[in-house]
Amino acid sequence: MEFGMPWPGADVARQAEEAGVKAFCSGEFVDHEAYSTLAEMVAGTKTAQVGPGIAYAFARTPYAHAAAMRSMWKRAEGRLFLGLGSGAYRINRDWFGVEADRPVERMADLVGAVQAWLHAENGERVRYEGEFYHVDADVRAPVLGRIDVPVLLAGFNKRMAAAAGRTADGVIGHGLFTRSWWDDVVRPALERGADEGGREKPPVEHGWVITAVNDEDPERAAADARLMIAFYLTVKTYDPYVVHHGWEKEVDSIREAFRTGDIKGMGKAVTDEMLEAIAVCGTTADAVSALRRRQGSFGRDVAYLAPPSFMVSDRRRDAYARANLSLISAARAAGV
Repeated sequence: MEFGMPWPGADVARQAEEAGVKAFCSGEFVDHEAYSTLAEMVAGTKTAQVGPGIAYAFARTPYAHAAAMRSMWKRAEGRLFLGLGSGAYRINRDWFGVEADRPVERMADLVGAVQAWLHAENGERVRYEGEFYHVDADVRAPVLGRIDVPVLLAGFNKRMAAAAGRTADGVIGHGLFTRSWWDDVVRPALERGADEGGREKPPVEHGWVITAVNDEDPERAAADARLMIAFYLTVKTYDPYVVHHGWEKEVDSIREAFRTGDIKGMGKAVTDEMLEAIAVCGTTADAVSALRRRQGSFGRDVAYLAPPSFMVSDRRRDAYARANLSLISAARAAGV
C-alpha cells in the first residue's frame, strides 16, 4: 500500500512527493471542480499519480471526461487515473438537471463510452453503442491515439463495486470504509465483477481515510474526525453500511442532531468504536498505532490520508495536511 493525499496545494505537494507520497486526488463539490484541480495537480507534481477521486460522472458527457484526460495526458503521460462517482440521485436531479435512474447500469455504460474515446486510434471512427450512451464520431483531425488511463469507480455498495470490477479498472473506497466493509462487502463484489468481466489484472484499490493529527491538541483532532464521520452518515444512501455495523441507534442520533442544527451533538453521537473503526486521529503516535492496527483495512494500492472538511477551516485543513507528512514519515520509520 502506498500513501496518497487529497490535493493539498502545490507547496505541500512538493514536500509530500519528497516524503514519498505516491498519488494525489481531487474531490468535487459546489466550490471546487475536479478537472481544474487536476490541472493544478499535473502542473504541481513530477512523479505522483494524479486524478479525480472522484468527478461526478453524470454531470458530464463521456466525451467531456475523456477530453479532459487527453488534455492532461500531454503533460502527465502515464501518471493519470480517472475516478468517477455516480453522486446521489437528488444531486443529479436537483443540482445537475440530468437523468440518474439505474445508476449502476448507467455508470457501466458511461465507462464503456469513456473508454471508447480514451482508446480511440487516429484514422478510426469512434463508435460505442450502449443503453444510455451512443457515440459515432468521425474525427478527421489527427488528435487521437490510445491512452491508457485506469478508470476507477466510487463503489460504496455491492452492485457498484461489482460494476467497478466488471467494467472499470478498480474502485475508490469512501472515507467511511472499515476493515469489515472492505473485506465482507466491497472486495468480494469487486472480485466477482472482475471474474464476470474476464479481467486478467486484479482490480485496483484506492481509498480515502479520514485522518486528523494534531500533537498539540489531539482531542480537537478526534472531534473533527467525529464530525466528518457524522456528516457522511446523515446520508441515507449509506443505510446498508450502518445496518452491517449495527450502528442504527447512533446514526439515528446523528441525523436528529443534524436536523435540529446541533453540530456538537452530531459529533458526540459518534462512538469510540465508530471512530476507531473508521478514522486515523489523535497525536502522531496515536495515528501510527491506528495505521498499524488497521493494516488491511485500506485500499490495497493507495490510501489517501484525508483531513476532515466539515466545519473545518481552510487553515486547519492545511495544518492537518502538513501533519500528515510527519505521520507518513513516522509510519514508514515504524515499518507500517
